[in-house]
Amino acid sequence: MTNFATDALDIAGIDAFYGDSHVLHGVSFTLRPGRLLGLLGRNGAGKTTCMNTIMGFLKPKQGSISLFGEQVGGLAPDTIARKGICLVPQGRRMFRSLTVRENLMVAAQRARGPSGGPGWTMDRVFDLFPRLKERHAQVAGSLSGGEQQMLAIGRALMGNPRVLLMDEPSEGLAPQIVAEVGRIIAQLKAEGQSIVLVEQNIKLALELADDVAIINTGVVVHKGDAKAIKLDDAIVSQHLGVF
Repeated sequence: MTNFATDALDIAGIDAFYGDSHVLHGVSFTLRPGRLLGLLGRNGAGKTTCMNTIMGFLKPKQGSISLFGEQVGGLAPDTIARKGICLVPQGRRMFRSLTVRENLMVAAQRARGPSGGPGWTMDRVFDLFPRLKERHAQVAGSLSGGEQQMLAIGRALMGNPRVLLMDEPSEGLAPQIVAEVGRIIAQLKAEGQSIVLVEQNIKLALELADDVAIINTGVVVHKGDAKAIKLDDAIVSQHLGVF
């Protein structure tokens, strides 16, 4: 049985630097199993840096990162991915000259432990994204922006994540595609996937999130229930610059 007393992801007191530049200052937040945490903040606040530090692209100078109780902070990115943290990166980085099917195959990892649901396979990703199935033999570079975003999500799922990190999945997409991506994220959460969502679309993020952490210039300035934050115009306008 999965121990649901253990946080899916626990970020505690993380300090991170780019060269001499101190970009994360004592960042702490937790993601509970089967929930979605919205990591919000203005441009340049440190959200993507948080994601990069969790994934191991940037090594924390201080603090700890644990996945279901296991320390993963400072490990190599491929080791972190194998342990079950998978990233949908900002900008949908993919192998543009490979086909849809090849992009998915490259990312495939076996399901880990008692996750409570079926593992992700090519067929299951194609069930979630019928459009990718139609374009399975097409090279990724020729897909539309929305299709590339679906492929980026599909690739992360092929890693059979215990925790899924999503960095700006709605960026640059048409409104109807944003709505579709929102439905997919809601479905993943309903199936018990633990998710950290970085999103500039505050309305979308607050609709999907159970919990919220707001970051400003590398410092977590607010944590709480998403419903409460939705109703608190002062917090939203002060830290996110929207009303």
